[in-house]
Parts: sequence; C-alpha cells; structure tokens
Amino acid sequence: MKIYLFVLLLLFCQVLFAQSSIQGKIVATQTHIPIQNAYVQLVNADNQITYTDIEGRFEFKSLSAGTYYLLVHSLGFESITDTIELHEAHKYDCILSLQETAVEIPAIVIAARSEVAFTTINSIDFKLRPVNTTQDLLRMVPGLFIAQHAGGGKAEQLFLRGFDVDHGTDVAVSVDDMPVNMVSHAHGQGYADLHFVIPETIDQIKFQKGCYNAAVGNFNTAGAVQLQTKNFLTENKVKLELGRFNTYRGLVMLNLLPHKDTTEAKHSAYIASEAFYTKGFFEQPQHFNRFNVFGKYHGILSRNTYLTASISTFSSRWDASGQIPDRAVDNGSITRFGSIDPSEGGNTSRSNLIVKLTTDAGKLGTITNQLFLCQYNFDLFSNFTFYKDDNTRGDEIHQYEKRMVLGFNSSAANDYILFAKTVKTNIGMGYRGDHMNNIGLAHVEKRTFLNDVKKGSIEEHNLNGFADASLLLSTRITLNAGMRYDYFFFLYKSMLNDTASANRGQGILSPKINIYYKLTPTIQLYTSGGYGFHSNDARVSVYKTNQSSLPRAKSVDLGTNIKAANKLFMNIALWYMYLQSEYVYVGDDGLLEPSGSTSRIGIDMSFRYQVLQWLYADIDINLAKPRYINLPEGRNYVPLAPTITSTGGLAVKHHNWSTSLRYRYLGERAASEDYSIVASGYFIMDAVVNYQWKNFLFGITAENLLNQKWKEAQFATESQLKGETIPVTEIHFTPGTPFYLKGSVTFLF
Repeated sequence: MKIYLFVLLLLFCQVLFAQSSIQGKIVATQTHIPIQNAYVQLVNADNQITYTDIEGRFEFKSLSAGTYYLLVHSLGFESITDTIELHEAHKYDCILSLQETAVEIPAIVIAARSEVAFTTINSIDFKLRPVNTTQDLLRMVPGLFIAQHAGGGKAEQLFLRGFDVDHGTDVAVSVDDMPVNMVSHAHGQGYADLHFVIPETIDQIKFQKGCYNAAVGNFNTAGAVQLQTKNFLTENKVKLELGRFNTYRGLVMLNLLPHKDTTEAKHSAYIASEAFYTKGFFEQPQHFNRFNVFGKYHGILSRNTYLTASISTFSSRWDASGQIPDRAVDNGSITRFGSIDPSEGGNTSRSNLIVKLTTDAGKLGTITNQLFLCQYNFDLFSNFTFYKDDNTRGDEIHQYEKRMVLGFNSSAANDYILFAKTVKTNIGMGYRGDHMNNIGLAHVEKRTFLNDVKKGSIEEHNLNGFADASLLLSTRITLNAGMRYDYFFFLYKSMLNDTASANRGQGILSPKINIYYKLTPTIQLYTSGGYGFHSNDARVSVYKTNQSSLPRAKSVDLGTNIKAANKLFMNIALWYMYLQSEYVYVGDDGLLEPSGSTSRIGIDMSFRYQVLQWLYADIDINLAKPRYINLPEGRNYVPLAPTITSTGGLAVKHHNWSTSLRYRYLGERAASEDYSIVASGYFIMDAVVNYQWKNFLFGITAENLLNQKWKEAQFATESQLKGETIPVTEIHFTPGTPFYLKGSVTFLF
C-alpha cells in the first residue's frame, strides 16, 4: 500500500512541476515606478485574478500550456491587454507599463476580494484630494475625525466609529509597518503622534475599519491606518508656504541617485526636509515650530531581493492656551481665544530607523524581514483644573518620558494550489520592546517643578505571531480566516515608593474571518467578524491583576460594494462592536480610573461619483450608537463618542488645474453619561486651488471659509477659577481655527 502511495506522490509531483506559470511586474510608463494593487486577470484560466504587491509584482501558478489573455486595470491608468503563448514547464516573465490618465470610476473592477472596498476608496481619494499637512493624512480615512487642543504640537485627538479614541487607544497607526502608537505613554495609552511624517513623502494611505486583519495587533479595535512612504522620487522639489497668523513652511525633497533611464535604475535614494513655524491665532502666541528630516533608500540587491532602509528625525516645541471653560468666556473675563494659564505647552522629538529586506524565495513565497528602532522624548505642560487642587500655585502638571523602542517583524506570503483552488497564505511573527527609564507626572507652577506625583521606569514587551489564509473558492467567492496570538510582559518600578513596583504577563488569542462574494459584475457582498484588543497601561496592568491587561473587542461587519450606473462607487457597512470592561491609567492625575463595558452599533456609507470627465463628488456619512452596557437607560451615554459625522466635497482635475471644495460635519454629542452636558457640533468648509505652470506649482488653501465660531476639542471638566469657592463641572474647549488663508509655490526640477 505504501508503494502505491509513493508512486502516486511521484506522479503528482511530476504533474505539478511540469506545469507553467506567468509572473510579471506592472509599472507606470512615465516614471517606471511599480504600481501597487493593480488588478490583473488571466482570461483563459477560469478568469483567475490577483493584485500586484508593493513592488508591482504578480504571479499565476500551476498553468497548463496554451494561449492566455492578460487584462490589467489600475485606477488612474489606462487599462491594457496582453496575449501570452505559454509552453509546457515554462515560466513566462514580463514587465507591463500603464499610461497615466484621469481617474475613471468606470474602470473600477468588482471582484470577490478584500482589495475592492477600502483600496478603491483610498485610490480615488489619494489621487484627487490635496495632502498638505499631517492632519490631511488622517482625514483621508472616511469617518475619522481629529481635534487639536494643545498648541499644535500634541498628537491629535481621534474619533472613529462611535469612539473617542483619545490620541490613539483604539486606532492602530503605522508608518512603513513601524507602529506609531506609544504604549504606556506619559499622557495617554496609545498616543499616536504623526508629526514626524512629512506629508509629501507619503505614497499611499491604507485603512481598515474593525479588527479583521490578523497582521495588525495592538490598538486595532475601531480600525487601523497604515501609511507607506515613497520608494522613489520622480522629481526634485522645493516648496515655500506662507499663511495667516505668521505661518511659514519650507520643504526640500532631493533625489540622491538620479538616472537618465529609470528602467535601468536598481537603486533609489532621496532626502526630504521640512521646517514649520506659526505664531497661531490665540492671544497668547503659540510659537509652534517643527523640524523634520527624512531619508530613504530602496535597492534591488538581486533579481529576487529588495532592500529598503529609512532614517528620520523630528523635533517640535510649542506654547498652548489650553482648554478654557465656557463660564470664563460667557462672563467676559477672557475671549474665546484667550487663556487661563498661558504657561502650557511642551516639546517632543522622535528619531526612527527602519530596515526591511524582501526576498522572493520561490516555492517558499515572499519573505519579509523588518527591523525598526525608535528614540523618543516627550514633555507636556497642562492645566485642566486651574486652581481646584491648589488654590495658591495652581494645578499645572508636567508629563514627561524618555523612551527607546526596538522591534522586529517577519512574514512569509505564498500562493498554493489545493484541489484546483488557489490558497493565499501569510504567516508572520513579531516583537516590540519599549524601554522607559524615566516616565512620570509632576506638579509644577509655570513649568517650574514643585513635587513629583508619579515617577518610575517601565519595561513592556510584546511577542506575537499570526497566520492568515484566503481560499479563492471561485471567481465569485473568497473565504479568509486568520488567527493571531499576542503575549505581553509588563514591568513597572516606582522611583518614589519601593513597594509600588510589580510585573505581570498575559496573552490573548484573536481569531478573524472574512467572506467576500461577487453577487453580480457590479455588486460585491462581504461579512467580517473578529476579535481585537488594546493593551492597558503597564501601571494599570501590574496593579489590577483581577482585571484583564488586554481588554478584548468583538466586532462584526456586514457590507456591500456597488458600482452603479458606471459612474458611482458605493461602500455601505452595518457594524457592531463590543468592548470589554477595563481599567485606564489617567496620565493627567496619575490615578487608575474604571471604565465599564460598552457596545456600539452603526452604519458607514461612502459614495464616490464621477459627475463629469473632470468633476468628482464624494460623501461619507457615519452613524453610531455608543452605550455603556451596565448602566441604566438615560445614564449610559459614552462621553464625547460621536454619533453622526459626515465629510464630502467636490474635486476638479482638468489640465493644469486641480481644485477641491470640502466640508466636515460633526454632530452634537453627550459630554456626560446622562447627557446633562453637551458637546456642540460644527460644520466647516475648506477649499484648495492648485495650478501648474511649466515647472512651478502654485497653490492657495482656505480653511473655515465661512469663518464659523466652532469648538474643536471639548471636555466635561471639573475646574475652579481664581476667586471661585467651589469647583464647577462644564464644557472646557479649545476654539477651532478661524478663517485661514495659505499660499504656496513649488518648484519642480
């Protein structure tokens, strides 16, 4: 019997190795830069489809000899076809180039694949919307709102899917697969400061809503945002900007390895540098300044091996007027641009090193190994309660930390043929270690030290592994399943109290499943379900051992992608999420604060419409109902969680002109559990006009066109002003930007 099995195995191997394959690379005609996520279809092989990777590569395996027709589509490029004569045991290799053209929604292809939904929206938005600031990068995500409330230098407050994400607790943010969120941060868990990113270096923004991707771990509950920087620089750039409120910005981007014939270029390197300053629109000058440097190398070491390395550094300093109480503005003691404590502000810096090696290992698949290193400093001076705790010197605090982060990611992606069906797999593992030798909270007066509240050191380590597999059952249905395991070790040592030191370890398993079904050539249905989590602060985890250090999220989506009338693309998703109870470390007072379990249900709707050849419209509407589960009806609102948000606008791409007119709307929401305190909503309009003349690009940006008086950040805070005898709880806010105008000129060479 064993002999028969052995003979059958030999015959199977002979058939397998006798089969042929088609592989290739898709590049842009003008620049020869690889095109990621291009749709590639093989007509004579059960209409097999695939999408190109970050290097523009694709492959079809286990093919019989014959004639094949290759169809290639990519949004913003002309579609092409290619005829291939494939022989027995033949590996056909090709490079195909696509001519850049206008964005054409009719070119969108509906398939039973995950790339259809958010990848399509990403491509449309990124090609049509101008990106000039780090805030613009985050606003690319449909339904994601931001608020800045500390002088411009602090990480933005985020809102997504009924979550007040604070500064990143429930949205995983990464740049070139390096995590941005800071665990056990001095100010707040998951703190995600993107100001070290130069916007013009970003090549692609990917986002996912929910917790359905096994490759993404900590903080991926409401969603994830993944930024990819450019591997190639097609032209040098010098840019100058001048705006209201004494705002200045300069940018230089230089190609360090120019080639006359880019088809022969095996190595690419460029450097970008940015300097920014603004006095700000507050009565107390912000003096916000930021300096960034970024350099990147991308090289082909051999036919199958790519090396990418980048290094960056960033520093920033600012003053802030802080959050002011309604009553101080109402009684006329200050204006809405005034300040109670003008000594707020801070400074921060971050330096990063990322090295990634990608190898096509044949039958072992594509193997990627990445190492990242980060050095980070943070100082923040804030005063939220004014004179509530110290009637004489005030309640100003200093949050500070110095941190080193070391991480490693490794993955292997491959395609297999199983029972005549294609199986795509991605298996990986990773490590992240955060080392904070000096992290704490101090009571200060006008930035002068008074006494320590918390002071210590933290070690936090995360080991993880994941496996993800997609079974392409047919051209109409794909089943994806994944599993992820994370193990955390927390160690906290107090420098103020020897007995206040402890450690703890905990692991968590996160299964995921996604099903994509192509109902018709213009309609895709999908359902997703999975578990996610975000880690608690180490100072919570080591003390509250009866509570999970890794609060779990459970989420499910039911959605559809539709291409209607050949000009309209729609994504509609009904979703639900449950978040386990947790304890939160509140960095503003050094206390452990309980937060109950919550549920959220909502619907996300995105529409992209090509009105004319050169005119595009878009609208996103996001509805959510966030509630605490164990609180009585009417007293179970989740403070500051958004219930309705919407963005939209018109974009023009015509010859040398590009114009954008956009709005953003955030509805009013509860600021307290019983809705007795309300955070007001706002409606803001912005506009951008760009015109290119020869090697010059001229731009004008206008924010808050209607000059609305709006509150950007709002909190229900208990505070006490000078002269008051008892504290008062009410809305404290940071005013939004008044009408703002900025001009720019860019020289391309």
